[in-house]
Amino acid sequence: METPKRAQCHFSKGLLLSASVLALWIPQGTWAALRIQKIPEHPQKDENLLLSVQGIPGAFQDFNWYLGEETNGGTMLFTYFPDLQRPQRDGSAMGQRDIVGFPNGSMLLHRVQPTDSGTYQVAITINPEWTMRAKTEVRVAEKLKELPITQLPVSAGIMAAILIGSLASGSLFIGCVAHLLLTRGWRGQSHRVPTPGSQGSLSVLFSSVSPVASTGPSPWSTFCKYMFSELMNLRQ
Repeated sequence: METPKRAQCHFSKGLLLSASVLALWIPQGTWAALRIQKIPEHPQKDENLLLSVQGIPGAFQDFNWYLGEETNGGTMLFTYFPDLQRPQRDGSAMGQRDIVGFPNGSMLLHRVQPTDSGTYQVAITINPEWTMRAKTEVRVAEKLKELPITQLPVSAGIMAAILIGSLASGSLFIGCVAHLLLTRGWRGQSHRVPTPGSQGSLSVLFSSVSPVASTGPSPWSTFCKYMFSELMNLRQ
C-alpha cells in the first residue's frame, strides 16, 4: 500500500506532465488563430487599403506590422502600444507611406501604390510568452484608364460628316448623270433637219425664239463630265 507521501509525489508528477502538454499545445507564436481581411480584396492605385485583423482573443500588450518575408527592424512599418497617449511608433520601413494603426490591431494604408505590393505581417503580443502572428499578400494594380467623355461627340461628328459626305457625293453623281443625259438629248434635237411640211408650224410656234449659237461646252458640263469619270474610276 502506497504511503501518502508517495501518492502526493505521483500527483505532482501528473500535474507537471499536464502543464507541459498544455504548454506544448499552445505555441509561443501561432498563425492559426489570426486572420487578415483586405478591404478591398484587390486594391488599385490611389485607393485606401484596410488590413483588418480578426481573431484576437482579448486584451494584448502591443502589435507590430511588417512589410516583407522577414520580421525584423528593417521590415517594420510601425509598432502600436494601445495604452499610450501616442500609441503609434513608425519603423524604418514606413518611408513616405501614410499608415494609421487602430487599437484592434488593424491598419489603414492611404493611397496605395504598386510599390506597396508585398507580404504584410502582423505580430500581436498577448503577453511576454505568447505572440500571435498572421500574414497576407497584397497586390496593387494600376488604375484602369477611362476614355474621356469628350471623345464621344467627336466620334459622332465624324460619323455624321461621313454620312453627309456620302449623301452629297451620291446627289452630285445623280445630278451630273441627269445633266449629261439632258444635254445629249437637247443636242440630238437641235441637230435634226426639219421637214418642209413642218417648217411653217415650227416658224409660227418658235418665231419669237431667237437661235443661240453654241460656243462650246459649258463649265458645268465639263465639271460634271470630270466628276462622272472620277466616280466611275472609283467604282472600278
